[in-house]
Amino acid sequence: MTERTLGEWLAYLEQLHPSAIDMGLERSQQVASRMGLGQPAPRVITVTGTNGKGSTCAFVASLLRAQGLNVGVYNSPHLLRYNERVQLNGVEATDAQLCEAFAAVEAGRGDTSLTYFEMGTLAAFWLFQQAKLDAVVLEVGLGGRLDTVNVVDADIALVTSIGVDHAEYLGNTRESVAFEKAGIFRQGKPALCGDLNPPQPLLDKARELACPFFLRGRDFDLGITDQHWQWRGTDAQGQPVELRDLPLLDLPMENAALALQAYLLLGLPWNPSQIVAALQATRVVGRLDRRSFEFDGKRLNLLLDVGHNPHAAEYLARRLASRPPVGKRLAVFGLLADKDLDGVVGELNASVQHWAVAPLDSPRSRPVSELHAGLQNLGASVTSYDSVAAALEGQCAIATSDDEILLFGSFYCVAEALEWLARRSTEEAANGFAG
Repeated sequence: MTERTLGEWLAYLEQLHPSAIDMGLERSQQVASRMGLGQPAPRVITVTGTNGKGSTCAFVASLLRAQGLNVGVYNSPHLLRYNERVQLNGVEATDAQLCEAFAAVEAGRGDTSLTYFEMGTLAAFWLFQQAKLDAVVLEVGLGGRLDTVNVVDADIALVTSIGVDHAEYLGNTRESVAFEKAGIFRQGKPALCGDLNPPQPLLDKARELACPFFLRGRDFDLGITDQHWQWRGTDAQGQPVELRDLPLLDLPMENAALALQAYLLLGLPWNPSQIVAALQATRVVGRLDRRSFEFDGKRLNLLLDVGHNPHAAEYLARRLASRPPVGKRLAVFGLLADKDLDGVVGELNASVQHWAVAPLDSPRSRPVSELHAGLQNLGASVTSYDSVAAALEGQCAIATSDDEILLFGSFYCVAEALEWLARRSTEEAANGFAG
């Protein structure tokens, strides 16, 4: 058989299982056991939560790599390339590596049917194991208890935040969501929670499993001022540890605080200057991601964020309020049909002077007419477009260099903006070369 390209593998994976999402661990456990993938590295840090998983994973990985450790990171979804999901020491897996990993899982699964996400997750575990890493940081795809990532036992389990999202799979209460997320906890292993008010099922599960439990606001916390932030935590012996006058970060410092507590429990060297450098160097594409670019002779400011639920929108609104632009804030916005439109735009409407709304490049997109009506009901100034790229160009046309364009609402939205920026960059380079 001719070897498949990565694109061919991904197309094959999409039709391999009858349904795209099929919660449960049985199939993945069978294949992982057959392939010996139960422990992809000596240290496993698993991260779940309604929001903040990606940046928390990135902070943990940065802190570990600053100590010279070889670290793998598994994230989902991706923005532009599947390769983004699997990183080895900060470098995306190559097409060839991913193809080899998919072939290994295909050979190992026998007649067991796997979903796209299950195949991808097991392929990442296989790659991590082949690379003989010191640690892996795993982001849960959906929930926790029944997510494929959970076939691996976490040495440290992190829960970033708990809000209602994906209600059709996780239930429509914070309690049901907390129960699912606590499924990544393991007997006697540290469990950390960055939510200031975790629902009872999470606390119950930590107690049931005798997990050393570290809760933000009690065992670790942070304080933020206009110029700096402070952190305090608790080491494995119960002793307090502090970091003062830390430089402010672009990514959520609440997630950095959670990552610091996890790092502290690993018993690795605690060098404040190294820690600060690692935190400052951490970047995540599409999360509080600031860009500037030329448009019709103007230098414009763009802020990209994949936030797509009320919890994320509330956090984004707070960050926007702390850093207002000199001029206006103009939004570009699209949303999937299963998301809470009123909850998302209600949090951010006060921060935005004009909205441009557009459908997403997905059959699950919410119609632009509903976006328009929802914002009009709030008294917002809003214009509709037929694509995210057109909406972005519309806002660029009226923006000045003092304004900020905020583009958010979905991974699809940010992905289309990144593709638009890449096209502009390519065109500018070609024009410059031609000139």
